[in-house]
Amino acid sequence: MKERLYSKIPLAQTIVHLCDIKGIHHIVISPGSRNAPLTIGFSEHPGLQCYSIVDERCAAFFALGLAQQLQQPVALVCTSGSALLNYYPAIAEAFYSDIPLVVLSADRPIERIDIGDGQTIRQRNVFENHILYSANLYSELIAAEQITDKRILQKQKEAQKHNEREINLALNTSIEQQGPVHINVPFYEPLYDKIKASTVNPQVLPIENHTYSLQDFAQDDIIEQWNNAEKKLILIGTNTPDSIDSKYFDLLAKDPSVLVLTETTSNIYHHTHIDSIDQLITSLNPEEFLALQPDILVTIGGMVVSKRIKAFLRNFSPGTHWHIDEKKAFDTYFCLDYHVKMNPEAFLSEVLSLTKTVTSKYKEQWLAVRELRRKQHKKYLLDIPFSDLRVFEVLISNMPKIQQLQLSNSSTIRYAQLFELSPGLQVFCNRGTSGIDGSTSTAIGAAIASELPTTLITGDLSFFYDSNALWNDYLPNSFRIIVINNGGGGIFRILPGKSDDYNFNTYFETTHSLSADHLCKMYGIEYHQAKSLSDTNKVLNSFYKPSDQPKLLEIFTPRLVNDEVLIDYFKHLV
Repeated sequence: MKERLYSKIPLAQTIVHLCDIKGIHHIVISPGSRNAPLTIGFSEHPGLQCYSIVDERCAAFFALGLAQQLQQPVALVCTSGSALLNYYPAIAEAFYSDIPLVVLSADRPIERIDIGDGQTIRQRNVFENHILYSANLYSELIAAEQITDKRILQKQKEAQKHNEREINLALNTSIEQQGPVHINVPFYEPLYDKIKASTVNPQVLPIENHTYSLQDFAQDDIIEQWNNAEKKLILIGTNTPDSIDSKYFDLLAKDPSVLVLTETTSNIYHHTHIDSIDQLITSLNPEEFLALQPDILVTIGGMVVSKRIKAFLRNFSPGTHWHIDEKKAFDTYFCLDYHVKMNPEAFLSEVLSLTKTVTSKYKEQWLAVRELRRKQHKKYLLDIPFSDLRVFEVLISNMPKIQQLQLSNSSTIRYAQLFELSPGLQVFCNRGTSGIDGSTSTAIGAAIASELPTTLITGDLSFFYDSNALWNDYLPNSFRIIVINNGGGGIFRILPGKSDDYNFNTYFETTHSLSADHLCKMYGIEYHQAKSLSDTNKVLNSFYKPSDQPKLLEIFTPRLVNDEVLIDYFKHLV
């Protein structure tokens, strides 16, 4: 068995020790020199899983995917300078999606900043607008046992105490509040010295868990309003799979005054839920919107994709709005009355045990509309040409029933919202900031951490934007990528104001003729392509079969047809 070594720098030892003891066992490291003490400490630890990702932006999204699945913090380690700034897109996503990340940035000592030293920037508090906690540590001059001056020794001890406290607070915050934190770590040289035994025994501050019950809020008011409301709308956004027991939705299904709307990313499935919101509410007239307008709106989960539901609830304001979340509540619909800081499952358990079923036609009316929409949906798809919409129908219907499905942003997530998914699918998308950057990197990290085989469906711009995501040694052979290549930013053709001129094609839609085949050759991925419906079906017959390589299917769809098909789709729903 290999002998474990430690960085000679006590501060590096302290960070590794505290991460380990708090259960942070997955470390994503990007190469560099200033971060060598941390790299040595983490990579030498036999109980930690380390990953080497060269591109820091990809590394951060890779870590995001790991943490998304593990529901535990993942540490990121980088060198000083601009390397740290490449983490920012993923940090912002983690901040808004409540995903725990621990950023450990190596730095020059403070007196070396802004004097012309290479690879130095102002790293302290660099993420302050999108971070839960920033810990700025003191650098250590030399080992304490080598200090003879009592004043210097006292300052060294104070610095160590400060550092231990700050590291504890940062790690605890990431765990307790489920989000990103930043620990900036200045190191003096030498950076590569190793020793055979640890020289630290840092203080460990305990992690605190706060739980609330309905009694901590306006319980009597909430129960009274619930029992008097004939139209209760529950809207579920981004939600972790299996976080709410299905028995509560079985109980809600028995109440005719409760209508549940779910998004693709809600990971909630029930036959009485409406799972294609845009399909339901598109083309409703003002009288129908008034009929749908709820007395009570209860929102659960994170960001909501549907622009139409946002517009509806802003224009036809609910009588009252409660958001159920242990951490935060956004006033998305400009009518928030209660932020109930409870776990959604605990909230439903208490509310349903204290309330009664209310006689109403609310659920019945809108489930009937849903059935009409579904019939029109199926009818329309029978006659449409080969297009993005038709491809999504084929992909969803041919996907294995049990799978992790990662979706990129923009058109991809919106098309997926129009189809009924298998309850065995676990669906994820970076909806915190809704950016197209990092979707592939996130999916790869998630595939590694998940027990399920993983498929990423992505658009061409998102895929090529994040092509460095493939530059690592960790792609599982079961990983599948489906790139829908419509030759540019197809979503811009659907938006009002489009025009087929040079300005639009170059600066909005950004048309191109790129293909993924050469990338697949470079990274050892089995490549397939399809340019028709028959091609797509033929490839899908074997696409999910076991392989000794990851696989990618690139489907080329007609750029000038997709928008017309989708616009006509919504017209034909009524």
